[in-house]
Amino acid sequence: MQGPISPGSMKQDEALHRAFADQYELDSPFPDEMMQPDRSLRPHWQEFVSILDALKPEEFRQRRDLARRLIHQNGVTHNVYGDPDGMDRPWSMDFIPLLIPAKQWDVVCEGLVQRALLLDRLLADLYGPAETVFSGILPPELLWANPGFLRSCHGIRLPQNRWLHLYAADLARTEDGRYEVLSDRTQAPSGTGYSLENRIVTSRALPAVFRQCNVQRLAPFFISLRETLAELAPANNQNPRIVLLTPGPYNETYFEHSFLARYLGYTLVQGNDLTVRDTIVYMKALGGLQRVDVILRRVDDNFCDPLELYPGSYLGVPGLLQAVRRGNVAVANAIGCGVLQGPGFLPFLPALCRFLLGEELKLHSVHTWWCGHADILEYVIQHLQELVVKSAYPTQGEDPIFGQTLTQEELFALERKIRARPARYVAQKQVMSCTTPALVGEQLQPRRFVVRSYLSAYGNSYTVMNGGLTRITQSNESLVVSLQKGGRSKDTWILSDSPVSPVTLLPPSTQPIALSRGGSDLPSRLAEDLFWLGRYAERTDSQARLARGALVRMSDQSGIENSQAIETLASACRAKPILAHGTELEREFIDRLLGNVKEVELRGTVSNVHRLARVLRDTISNDAWRILNELYRAVSGFKVAPTLPSAGVLELLDNLIVTIAAFVGLATDSMTRGQAWRFLDMGRRIERVSFISKFLQDTLVNSGGDPVLLEAILEISDSSLTYRRRYLTHLESHAIADLLLADETNPRSLAFQLSLIDQHLAALPRDISHPDRNYDQRVLLKMRSSIQLADFIELCSLPGDESHDKFDALLSGILSQVDELSEAVAQLYFSHAVVSREIGGLREESDS
Repeated sequence: MQGPISPGSMKQDEALHRAFADQYELDSPFPDEMMQPDRSLRPHWQEFVSILDALKPEEFRQRRDLARRLIHQNGVTHNVYGDPDGMDRPWSMDFIPLLIPAKQWDVVCEGLVQRALLLDRLLADLYGPAETVFSGILPPELLWANPGFLRSCHGIRLPQNRWLHLYAADLARTEDGRYEVLSDRTQAPSGTGYSLENRIVTSRALPAVFRQCNVQRLAPFFISLRETLAELAPANNQNPRIVLLTPGPYNETYFEHSFLARYLGYTLVQGNDLTVRDTIVYMKALGGLQRVDVILRRVDDNFCDPLELYPGSYLGVPGLLQAVRRGNVAVANAIGCGVLQGPGFLPFLPALCRFLLGEELKLHSVHTWWCGHADILEYVIQHLQELVVKSAYPTQGEDPIFGQTLTQEELFALERKIRARPARYVAQKQVMSCTTPALVGEQLQPRRFVVRSYLSAYGNSYTVMNGGLTRITQSNESLVVSLQKGGRSKDTWILSDSPVSPVTLLPPSTQPIALSRGGSDLPSRLAEDLFWLGRYAERTDSQARLARGALVRMSDQSGIENSQAIETLASACRAKPILAHGTELEREFIDRLLGNVKEVELRGTVSNVHRLARVLRDTISNDAWRILNELYRAVSGFKVAPTLPSAGVLELLDNLIVTIAAFVGLATDSMTRGQAWRFLDMGRRIERVSFISKFLQDTLVNSGGDPVLLEAILEISDSSLTYRRRYLTHLESHAIADLLLADETNPRSLAFQLSLIDQHLAALPRDISHPDRNYDQRVLLKMRSSIQLADFIELCSLPGDESHDKFDALLSGILSQVDELSEAVAQLYFSHAVVSREIGGLREESDS
């Protein structure tokens, strides 16, 4: 490894930089972060470049590929609306970080802290006395006409009178080398989790470079955030219950929500996980309702409470605003902070800073003109081609308009639009002139960039993250920095002048911790999602085994002699019978099993597995996520050949069965035997009971002793080996029925599943106030009794007589009862509605 390069040895050591620096295609006329105009390295890049130059080209590529693999293995995604792969688009990170020297960053931090204090004070004023408006400093149009101003929040008293707990600013580097603020993020700033993920990836891919460059740590920021949120709790200050409220898995940054919840140790919840009773917020958990003290929200203001804000919202919690108003729960950021997210306030911040803080603004915004003043409007119209036009109010995904990209007709149309409602628009000077190196394929190319910096409230001030989320343009000609528009991200390294001490969120080794063998009570929604993940995973396995058994016999050259058995198996795969025969049977079977739409049988089931796995990202392990993600990729990417439909299908089915077995094995071997595991396993067991019952009803009841069909039943049920050990090769229907229905020693039998379900139900908490708290156990007892009392020798006589009807009725009754059991579990553990009942002529209500 090469040490730091002193100025006196620049010429001698320039050769060290040749391999990395000479490939940099710096054709931009704008200042560059790494190179000076004479192509010499800037001082704070010298150490980084010298270490990279010491790496052999092959090792450099290996480290770059390692970074890509880590992103893929960790399942880092950023959902892109409208993209065909948008729901699972891998996070795009550039391998070369942005380097900022400590002295330069200290100046920026001082301005950021002042700016956060100013905006917090401004929010308190706007939702309070509004002196900034009545004194004439702030135009009333920016407040009263602003859709982000929530009148329901006016006059609310907040803990510590703090509105802004988490703040972010988008910084652009101008031609004169200063950082200026492009926009303020005050509502629910995103990107902190992605910043942390970028840091984890780059520090693992370039560990020696990271250490030797003395990169400052991100952990202090998250430590201050955790302490601040804990101090907000209105009750239970010693051990507050803090949750992270997410819009759900279809949000573009859902991965970040689950990643942050796990990192910070909070419960990830959606709106329907919470309920408000008597102005107190509760989380719906298996053991009952649990009070919530603090909500770290990632849901936009208007969607937080459908009762008082946007009535069509399914993302928020009805009654949340009233709970905040009563001081029974703290929300960070406070509901209503989004009013400042529009750029209309930027031109007035210097005057507001003098009025509210008695200071001059230290960190300036990009030059911005609000069109609500007549003289400024004329200036903007005259210079429209040189400026960037934006909405003055907070918007949802509205792109800025760059005047230089418009035709003359488009400029006239834009002018008419602005003149019609001038108070709704601002114009900004076009900036982002500086570039930074980015690895594009095998080449280094300059890209324009924006740094999103983050601050957390701490005490009476704010803590700045020593890093941030740097975003770069898709090309050097692009004017928009947006991950939705093909841009990429970078890790941001703040370089210290001395070695940096490691900082972690984990408690110090000298601090003893209390031993614990239990876990927190599981939220009801997570229990339900785990339950259905188990059901859909088992359904995938069952469908794949049944399809494989049928397809193997279709492909057999001697299949003509066994056509009746084949058609029985093929029809058992579908709720609707397959009407084709002969050679057309195989084609129709595969098309209905693996057609190119998600609604077909196997493809639809795998899609449901993947959907639930995405929701449970913060609950299941990374290995489990990778297994289920590969399962989805294998099925969703499979194309049925038009000329030879069976090509590759058997191999795909084999892989599906092995993949599901890997997931089940991982869950069995790795999950603690808590509530999460019980619901996942119970879902699998209930689904297997349903499959066995329906499968035997479709096949064994009508088998007529056909040896081909009986052999297929054992193979699909994964019980061939067990049967042969007991009965050799003599196939009898009643022996198969006993093995698959009543034998509690057979892991594939119905009785084995019911026994395990009974153990799970007995271990789960029960609300004694629920009127039907034991209904699930009573249904299960009926099922077990019907199996134990069955005489399979009598039931498996030849079809057509009364015994055949009894066997069919037995299985139909089990199918009906298993649906009752699933519904009973849902009513007892997944629903928390208020149940009313009459007792002795009096009306009583209980939470169920």
